[in-house]
Formats: sequence, C-alpha cells, structure tokens
Amino acid sequence: MSLLRERGDGVAVLRLDRPRVRNALGGELVAALGAVLAELDDDPGVRVAVLTGTPPGFCAGSDLKELSRLNGAGSGGGAGREAMVRHEAATGRLARQIQHLGIPVIAAVEGFAMGGGFLLATSCDIVVTAGDARWHLPEVQLGWVPPWGVQSLVARVGPVTARRLVWGERPLTGGEVYALGAADELAVPGEALERALEVAGGLARLPAHAVASAKRALADAVGERAETLDARTAWMFGADCGSEAARRSLARFHSPV
Repeated sequence: MSLLRERGDGVAVLRLDRPRVRNALGGELVAALGAVLAELDDDPGVRVAVLTGTPPGFCAGSDLKELSRLNGAGSGGGAGREAMVRHEAATGRLARQIQHLGIPVIAAVEGFAMGGGFLLATSCDIVVTAGDARWHLPEVQLGWVPPWGVQSLVARVGPVTARRLVWGERPLTGGEVYALGAADELAVPGEALERALEVAGGLARLPAHAVASAKRALADAVGERAETLDARTAWMFGADCGSEAARRSLARFHSPV
C-alpha cells in the first residue's frame, strides 16, 4: 500500500508511504491518491484533507526509475518519450484536481519537497512547511522543464519569482519558501503536521457548504490557464527528454526491473 489514511473530527490525513523511494510519485500512488481524494470529497463526514509523507520527507517528486523504464521500453526514442509524457500528464491532472474539490487540502511538509513533490505541495490550498525542510526544483539541472504544476507557483509567487524557482539554481529552506509566499505557514521542525491539523481543525469547524463555495468561487483565479500551461510544459518536457543531458540523467536511474 503506497498511501495511508486516517480520519478523525472531520479531518482526513493522507500519508504518501513509499519511504524506500522517498515517497516518489509512481503511477500507482498517483492513481490511488486521485481516487481517495475524490472519495473524500463525496464523504459528508470529511471537511478537510491533510496531505503529508512518511519520513524521511514529504515527496521526492516523480519516480525517475519508473520514467526511465518507460523511456527504455520505447528504446529511448519518441515512443518512450510519449509514454513519459503520458505518465506525467496523469500526475498533472491529479494536481489540478485538488483545486476543483470542495474540501480544502493542506500540505504538511517535513524533510523535503523535491521536483513534483514541491509542485504537488504548492498545488494544495494551504501549505505548512517545517522551517528546515529542503525545497528544490531540480528538473532543469536534469535536462528538462517541470512537466506540470508550474501554474501553482505562478499563483502563489508571481511569474518572475516562479521562473527563478523553476530554474532551481539551489535548494531553499522552508523558511525561504515561506518568505517568498510559496508556503502559507511556517512550523517548528517536526511540527508541520501538528500545525496543519490545527489549521484543518479551524476550517472543519466552519460551515462546510460555505467553505466549498469560497474555494470553488476562487478556483479559476487560482488555477487560471493551469491546464493550458500543463499541456505546453508536458510537450516541452517530451522534447527536452531527447537531449543528451536528459538522456544522461535518465540513464542514472535506469533499471530493467
């Protein structure tokens, strides 16, 4: 099981649970998370969801071993790149889905939020980060553009700062990310989940229909052009993965099984 969940007092806690691969977003986990979020959204007993990760961190992003296998199955050519684009497009749909749920989703980040983990967190309605958490978008260093989720950064920090973050010259601390506006709450290390649950409890005590209405009223403003931008970056990602730099990066993660 790659996703754990527990419930109490109107709040559901979802925990990414692939610690051996740093909670990387493989296809199975993405499908499970999307299905569970949809189920919770239909459950009148759930008013808020909190998303976190099993230690050592929140999420290391896309499962690069899985991507490398898809690329290898296509002999590293166009077919392999198309399979990788489809894989990442599914994760992008999951991230966009969060904005269209009625229930708020809060990310609680400890340890690290890397690549797709960074963008999955910023796609949530509220982000709570430990001050010492490590945040980084390493995709450009690997040879490709992030294939989804960039609009979540633009909505939070504006296009100029988002571009700087996407270039990913260096990792940032949770404190730095909070100062830029990419996170909403700064927690003492080790207490991000506790703080997220406090925030969730406050939201859960509000009239659920009004909370959902407020979220849906602003969904377009927050996620405006997200689908279009994801389509563009997914295409660019596929093209980028044909470069020598990207091929070298994927080769480091290649495994036949």
